[in-house]
Amino acid sequence: MQVILAVDAIFPPLTGIGRYALELATRLPRQPGIDGVRYLGMWGWVQVPVLAEPRAASAALTAPVWYAWFRRTMARQRWAVDVYDVVSERWRRRLLRGTRGAVFHSPNYFLPEHDGPRIATVHDLSIYRYPEMHPSASRRYFEHAFERSLRRADALITDSEAVRQELIADFGVAPERVTAIHLGVDASFHPRSDEELRPTLARHGLQPGGYLLSVATLEPRKKLDRLIAAYAQLPEALRRNYPLVLIGAPGWLDGPIKAAIERGRAAGWLRFLGYVPEAELPLVYAGARALAMISIYEGFGLPVLEAMASGVPVLTSNRSCLPEVAGGAALLVDPDHADDVARRLAQLLTDEQWRSHAAAAGLTRAAGLSWDRCVRRTVDLYTILA
Repeated sequence: MQVILAVDAIFPPLTGIGRYALELATRLPRQPGIDGVRYLGMWGWVQVPVLAEPRAASAALTAPVWYAWFRRTMARQRWAVDVYDVVSERWRRRLLRGTRGAVFHSPNYFLPEHDGPRIATVHDLSIYRYPEMHPSASRRYFEHAFERSLRRADALITDSEAVRQELIADFGVAPERVTAIHLGVDASFHPRSDEELRPTLARHGLQPGGYLLSVATLEPRKKLDRLIAAYAQLPEALRRNYPLVLIGAPGWLDGPIKAAIERGRAAGWLRFLGYVPEAELPLVYAGARALAMISIYEGFGLPVLEAMASGVPVLTSNRSCLPEVAGGAALLVDPDHADDVARRLAQLLTDEQWRSHAAAAGLTRAAGLSWDRCVRRTVDLYTILA
């Protein structure tokens, strides 16, 4: 079976969609039944050495930093997305000549014309359910391209059953056309000793078990401003002992979030690390006393799974797919109520009996969700269509 995988979502810093696309790209060639994989970038074929080790393949597939900046800048311009839609449709049609019969998979919503089985992964529907939380240019591109991709798709993948049900209800997609395949967690996310953690954490001014972590792009639906406001309600001694540490790439409509971050930093109980190198990220997770993610909407919520795999107790939202991902191993909260969030944060940090139970339950939950499992189930779907 020949496969074409779109890899235009793989650019630094990797978000959840970029991570998913990269895991597919590096693992697919090693799957039984896959005879060859070709990688289609934004404007052309990406060359990866045959039988390349995962690290070498990852380097070849990841777009340069300048490209990431250019893409994000253009994605905020309405005229740019209009031009991109017309030009990319024609250009990709030309690139895909001669690939008849290969399975084409887009891990990032949108499908070009292709003479063969076509699969798209729909990560979430936030741009439709919360349009006010997205830039107008992004909404415009979805207006052009999303429903067109739904019509083209022979099959659709979602990251969770929650989003699968939304896709069926909101767009009238036949249930048999949509398969929910949970994402996975890399083996680098696991519990670690304080001795192993200290050198890396010291570079960020942190101590093992000495901070509450949150990992999220700076965008409105992550509700980081609500998390910061709730954290400010905790007793001063608790905030001093366990400062709030935020990791996240720049996003959009993030003015209120940045203002809240500056207030917390000025008060001395908040640290914003921005981008953390990929090699260090699992250690920053494992060193946290707990993780909080109170987003109002997610397609999956990888930080929840990565924290659980690291043996770290989790507080997350009771919304969308997050209870499904947590699988009963996390503390759930209504993100719209700051007082309730503050109470749950205190429990997350201080209730030792619950913390011990949550850490063990989280490890069990994470053990059942691997990238290998995700990729195998994806190949099973390819095989049905091929």
